[in-house]
Amino acid sequence: MDFRITNITKLSGGSVGHVELATGIYKNKPLKVVIKTQKKWERPGDPNSWRREYDLYTSNFDEIFTSNLRWPKCYHSEINDNETKLWLEYIEGVSDADLTMEMYEKIAEGLGHFHGRLYSEKFTITTENLTDTDSMKNFYHYNRSRANADCKVPSHLQKMLSDMDNNSDNIWAEIEKLPIVLRHGDFFPPNMFYTDGKIILIDWDSAGWSYLGEDIVNMVADVDDTDNMVDYFNKCVPAYRRGFSEYSTVENLYIYERVIMHFGHRLVSGFNWRGEEKTPDEQKNDLVVLQKIYEMGK
Repeated sequence: MDFRITNITKLSGGSVGHVELATGIYKNKPLKVVIKTQKKWERPGDPNSWRREYDLYTSNFDEIFTSNLRWPKCYHSEINDNETKLWLEYIEGVSDADLTMEMYEKIAEGLGHFHGRLYSEKFTITTENLTDTDSMKNFYHYNRSRANADCKVPSHLQKMLSDMDNNSDNIWAEIEKLPIVLRHGDFFPPNMFYTDGKIILIDWDSAGWSYLGEDIVNMVADVDDTDNMVDYFNKCVPAYRRGFSEYSTVENLYIYERVIMHFGHRLVSGFNWRGEEKTPDEQKNDLVVLQKIYEMGK
């Protein structure tokens, strides 16, 4: 890329990659570029996630997007045996904690419309480096298997988890009847940008196939604004269904059930997802989140 850098600063985020903002000149015009460097690493059960964004940017993946929902443009890409490097469009817009409830609804509806269009058009992606439909199910069984029996939670929350465990096979059998769509895989506020009514999603290294609605599971439960989690659920799930219904309809998305299965045992295990012991404050916050999940079903 013929880009003359005049200044470069490290950006926040990028938990498994190095992300920088480069300001410079491209074709005699000022330009801001995000340079994302990803070293080779192995995510458990997903060994090629480190190069997935590179593979997607060098496939026909860009063709699936519209002017209303897209990813950042890629100006240049490189790869070697141990590293990928992407020069990406710098996105300016509302994101993370600045997103309003109305924006959440618009994003959920836009994602539903996007999934409906892709499902109806049977779009084919020219890369095999995508996660499969069993990712969330496998994650549930993994966390269920390592649940900490000594972790004390209120009885009504214990019952919520045990009832779900006892009926999980039947629920997954119903989930697996849902349409299969493309998922972002890391669909939570820092990866969402809302700009002039348009939705731009970053960080696609967890992208793959899933049963309809999986991204919404993360959207309504993986948030810092725990006080409003029930509102996110009550507004975003219908908005997503509304967007998808422009192309097709389904009776039940099983979002609530998947929220319990995806986050329940993970929250009460006494450990976080990296296997490190939680502090008392972290455990207290996890119980608050679990209580909000319980209230979603009321």
